[in-house]
Amino acid sequence: MPEIKPAPCRIVVCRDCCCGSPKVTGVDHAAQTARLAESAPVRISDCLDVCDQANVIVVQPSAAGRAAGGRPVWLGLVNDPDATEDILSWVRAGGPGIAPLPDILDLYVFDPPGRP
Repeated sequence: MPEIKPAPCRIVVCRDCCCGSPKVTGVDHAAQTARLAESAPVRISDCLDVCDQANVIVVQPSAAGRAAGGRPVWLGLVNDPDATEDILSWVRAGGPGIAPLPDILDLYVFDPPGRP
């Protein structure tokens, strides 16, 4: 019987009207998405309705992270490869509810309007 692995963090990337488009210059959006997918399942979303924060990435907790109280973390203005690597390091460490958010990612965290 195959070993059942716990569900990992999941990543949602906005790729619609602003995020993932030429409106955000200097970012290889396809490379960013592919790089994220190397460490966690990635879902491409249409507009998440926070265009002023483009590029938006949401890190959803793993099952264990959610059980430990972790909630999705919204990150905006993720337009630098170093920021993408910081997110990946955090996800590999366990992400929301498991690993503390690195201080550097505080620069990107925002509360989307209309969501608790």
